[in-house]
Amino acid sequence: MKQLAAELHLPAGSYDLRSNKAGIAVAGEITLHHNRVYIQVGQFGLSSGHGILIRTCKGRQDYTGGPNHLADLTLLDDIPALAALVHAISGVGSFPTSAVPRAA
Repeated sequence: MKQLAAELHLPAGSYDLRSNKAGIAVAGEITLHHNRVYIQVGQFGLSSGHGILIRTCKGRQDYTGGPNHLADLTLLDDIPALAALVHAISGVGSFPTSAVPRAA
C-alpha cells in the first residue's frame, strides 16, 4: 500500500495506512484511506479472486464512501496498473490519458 501511495503521488499526511489483523473467525485487511479514496485489501469473496476494494470518499472520517469497485488481487503484482485503476475510479493521482484503464 505504501508503493501504491507513492505511485499515486499522494502527499505525505493526505492519507492513513491501517491494518486489522485476522482473528479466528475473520480475515484481516489493510486500508489506505486518502481524503478522496478508500482502498482496502482483504478477502471479500472466497472464490471470486477479488480482494481489492476501491471506493470514493469525502474525507478520512468517511468509512462508507461511494459505490464499491472490486479488483482482482493479482493487481498487487502490478502497482502502476492498480494506481491507474484507482485514478480511473476516483480521479486521485495524475497519469497520462493512455495509461488509464477503462473501469468495468
